[in-house]
This record gives sequence, C-alpha cells and structure tokens, in this order.
Amino acid sequence: MVEAVFMLPALLIAVYHGEEKTIFGFLTGMVITLVVALLLYLLCRKARKGFYAREGLVCVGASWIMMSLLGCLPFYFSREIPRLIDALFETVSGFTTTGASILPEVESMSMGNLYWRSFTHWLGGMGVLVFVLAIGRGREKEGYTMHLLRAESPGPKVEKLVPKMKDTTKILYVIYIFLTILNVIFLLAGGMPLFDAVCTAYGTAGTGGFGIKNDSIAGYSPYLQNVCTVFMLLFGVNFSCYYMLAIRQVKSVFRDEELRFYLGMVAGSILLIAWNIRGFYGTAEETFRHAAFQVASIVTTTGFATADFDLWPSFSKAIILGLMIVGACAGSTGGGFKCGRALLLIKSLRRNVRQILHPRKVQVVRVNGQMVGEQVLDNTNAYLAAYAFIVVFSFLVISIDNFSPMTNFSAVLACFNNIGPGLESVGPTCNFGDYGVVSKAMLIVDMLAGRLEIFPILILFSRSTWSGR
Repeated sequence: MVEAVFMLPALLIAVYHGEEKTIFGFLTGMVITLVVALLLYLLCRKARKGFYAREGLVCVGASWIMMSLLGCLPFYFSREIPRLIDALFETVSGFTTTGASILPEVESMSMGNLYWRSFTHWLGGMGVLVFVLAIGRGREKEGYTMHLLRAESPGPKVEKLVPKMKDTTKILYVIYIFLTILNVIFLLAGGMPLFDAVCTAYGTAGTGGFGIKNDSIAGYSPYLQNVCTVFMLLFGVNFSCYYMLAIRQVKSVFRDEELRFYLGMVAGSILLIAWNIRGFYGTAEETFRHAAFQVASIVTTTGFATADFDLWPSFSKAIILGLMIVGACAGSTGGGFKCGRALLLIKSLRRNVRQILHPRKVQVVRVNGQMVGEQVLDNTNAYLAAYAFIVVFSFLVISIDNFSPMTNFSAVLACFNNIGPGLESVGPTCNFGDYGVVSKAMLIVDMLAGRLEIFPILILFSRSTWSGR
C-alpha cells in the first residue's frame, strides 16, 4: 500500500507533462499494486501474532522481491522498458540503491518515469519496512520491530539509539530526510534545476547513482560536483554518529573506530589516485576533484560519475576495485562489505596471531573500547564465507555470456555491493543491457542479496525455513 501511494507523485508529474503512456503505466501499476495489497491484507488479517527471527527474515526478503515486481510495472506498461526482465532489473537496481542500468540512453525517458526511477533509490536507501515501522502502529512487546529492522538494516549488528526500537526508526528517518533536504538546498544554490536537484539528491541520499543525464554528473559545474562528493561521503557515515552529534556527544563520534577507518581509507585513496592520474587532467584542482568524486562515489557505492575511470591507470582501477568490496560504514545507506566488518576481521586476525604467540593468554576483540561478542565475530566470518561463495558462483554463471573476466568480475562486484558501474564493458559509460536473461536474473539476485546483507535472501532457498518445526 505504501508503494502504491509513493507512485502518486510520479503519476502527477506525468499528468503535468502530458505523458499519456506514462500515465497509463502508473495507473495500471498502482491498481495492480493496490489489488495485491488488498489480497494480502485479507489473507493475513487473522495470521498468528508471534513474530520471531525467521518471520522477520522471510518477511523482509519476500517483501523486497514483491516490492520490486510491483515497482517495475510502470516501466513495463508504459513500454519505456518493454522487456519485463529489463524493467525488473532497473527497478531492483533502484530499490537496492545499486544504480546499474540496462538503459543505453536515459534522457529519452519521460519525466514521470525518471522521477520514479530516482525515487526508488531514496525509498530503498533507508529501507521500506523501516519507513513502515516508523509510521505504523507499534508492536514492541512481540519483537516485531527488532526482527524486521535487523533483517533490513546493514551492518554486523543493529543497536537501538533509544530504548524503543520504533522510536529509533523515527530518528533514523528524521536524520535521513533532513540530510536529503539539505542536499537539495545546496544543489539549488549552485543553479541546478529543481527537478534535477531532487532526483540527484534521491540518488545521493540512497547512495544509488541513477542519473537523469547520459553523462551522469559530468555535465554539471565543479561546485555541484563537489556538493555531491561531500554529501555522498556524509550518507556513507553510520547514522548513529549524527544522532550522537545531535545529543552533543561529540567526543564519542571522534573516538568511533569505524568512522576513523572510513575517513582514513577515503583520504588515502583520494591522495593515491590523484597522484596516479596527475597527467590526465590540465590542473591540480581538476585532478583532485575527479579523484575525490570517484572515490566518494565508489566507497559509498553511489555510482555517480564525472569521468570515465575505466581509462585511468591500473593502479587507480585496483584501488577502485578494493573500495567496491569494502564499501561504506555499517548503519549508513551505503553498500559493500562494510567498514565495520572489515575492521572486525582485521582485529580478529590480529587476535588470532597473538593467540598463536601466547596460547595461554586470553585475547579479546574490542571496538570503541567495548568487547565484541564471539557470536558477532562468528556471524562476520559466516558473512565473509557467504560473500565469497556468492561472488564466485555469480561470476561463473554470468560468464556464459562470454564477456571478458574483468567485465564479469566487476559486474558481480558492482551489483552485489550495490555500486552500479563496473569496468570495461560495464564501465561508467556503458550499461548492463547486453547481458542475457540468465545473467540478468543472477545479477538481480546479487543486488537483492547485497542490499539485504545476504541472509534474508539466502534463507528463502533453505528447506528448514519453510519447515513447520
């Protein structure tokens, strides 16, 4: 029902611009979505009230699949994306904030569909079910909110900002909306048209990267590019840091190890790439601007582009591949493996080395001065194993389309880490349209698994999930 309501602004934009095919697409999509919502309500109104971890994971995984199937209908029925698999790919890429596209030419799309395409980023960035929890009736005593938020929120663990999890979801969305509006204001101040500013802010806030221009952000002024750089990095920060700043616990923010790891990685990558591409651009300012923009875009898994980084030297592309894997902070709208998990793995490795040297000494892993539980470390190791398996399996599946190994490997990383552009044939000036149906289906699963941290999608294929026991 929420998804159908959110289609309304795009429909009104289509009506304003007299886009008849788009109007038909959205009206048809909204009617089908509302019918499905009604059927689900009638089927589930007398459902059992107990809500546990299994129900939370299944609910999130199934909801995102259904949401994507319904969200692609305006594209399909308007015939702007006439193949259903392509419409689904574009929609999943939007909701998962990936930004990978099958469209060879974006500017030919109608204004209504361009708006909906960008808005899917904003809706999926913080999480659709998180939004529903923030506005819906509370069911704290049943653990309903906690199980859904755990399944939809990124990071090795989910913690409350305040005693009630429902209030936590409201705080997260207030921060999210505030930063989005602030982004729009700064873009408007640089002379960007209102429609462009709103769509760009949606892509930046959700760290998605769908542009409304064929050259992404390259055609805008240096000021606007710098604004996007700053806000991409801001949305890659754990939102709990902003809450701590709001309640004036500034010291705890600066002591946050994940934040320092994230900022250090960004700063180091910018300096190294700027040094490596210094002969590609006319001035030091232009070199540094493009390096900073692309590092911010890749590490936060946004996917905007101001330059074709596929033409950069191998050293710079190697850094970009590394940033694709690591990604942004846990608890942000960014994707990737997450800085928090990378930090835990580094600390866990160091502990194991010390354990070998001093077998009788008790070694613990601490982050921000607090001991990390063994279950969190085990979950991180399990996530790494699942991550590696899915990357290898996906790489093998899409290799049937006979693209180069680098194209296929970067395509998997770009989709699984919710980045968007890869390298070579799926680089920033190319698209995913040439892949076959099987490869696109595999990449769709990768995008969903990456956005939902693997397990809500993985357990849908487990027999024990559906067992009555």
